[in-house]
Amino acid sequence: MKNLTITVEDSVLEWARVEAARRGTSVSRMVGDFMAELQQREDAYERAYLAWRTDERSWQGGATPQGGAAAARKIGGRRKTGQAGA
Repeated sequence: MKNLTITVEDSVLEWARVEAARRGTSVSRMVGDFMAELQQREDAYERAYLAWRTDERSWQGGATPQGGAAAARKIGGRRKTGQAGA
């Protein structure tokens, strides 16, 4: 374990001391727990983001409704035919 020196406003430190006492812990432990919780949240977010990025079904059209891409091509083809015949 390493030591860390931080700078905070006097009022923040006073609040932290009272809050730590209320929780039955130290300011040092409270700050360490807070940082560990932030790390876990960030790691979970990163894992979820990477899972989303690698899930081709969710964003590359692999799970389109039946006839989705084919219907779009047919509609596009009709427009071209309609415009050429007009």
